[in-house]
Amino acid sequence: MPKKNVQRIPFFPLNLIVFPSEPLNLHVFEPRYRQLVKDCLNLNTPFGIPPHINERTMSYGTLMEIEAVVNKYPDGRMDIKTKGIQTFYMNSFENPMEDKLYAGGSVVEIPMNDNANDAQKWMLVEKVTELFDLMEVNISFDAKTPFLSFKLGHHIGLSVGQEYHLLTIPDEYKRIEYMLDYVERALPIVREIERSKQRIKMNGHFKNIRFRFDE
Repeated sequence: MPKKNVQRIPFFPLNLIVFPSEPLNLHVFEPRYRQLVKDCLNLNTPFGIPPHINERTMSYGTLMEIEAVVNKYPDGRMDIKTKGIQTFYMNSFENPMEDKLYAGGSVVEIPMNDNANDAQKWMLVEKVTELFDLMEVNISFDAKTPFLSFKLGHHIGLSVGQEYHLLTIPDEYKRIEYMLDYVERALPIVREIERSKQRIKMNGHFKNIRFRFDE
């Protein structure tokens, strides 16, 4: 791993994947995380979300910045708006950090490379558009969107483990290759499901017609 951009940050482990540039609203109620939010606001520092998958805190995660505290409740709970800013690799995990209620540790920032070519992006757009049309999903996206893979990462049916794998890939062209492989394998399955649904509808239609004729 690269040795630059090492920093110690608080951790807010969650059972989900957050991609860079993704917004995330959080309802903060545990005392340790209320302390974490206050410390980040006072020091103007980010916190990290390392995914917690299958009872294990993973090594890659996403640096988050707090954009706003939307609500404060009398009992200390908060609603906050956050946004992913950078992928990181965890070098150490301390639970809790010294003199704190929350966990934390040292992380290394992973460089963000948006190096996919136009042909790759348009191919992904074409395949995902077909997938969305079959599934009747209405999500707007554009091939010119920066870090297109992260924009679409939650919407093509990846499991949490597959989303985590996507997060660990440092280069955009490799992320798009991974997504293209997934979508190209998923499309025949979805097409067959849709054909089966249409056959079921047609069978039901003809049964109704025969029933009316019998009358």
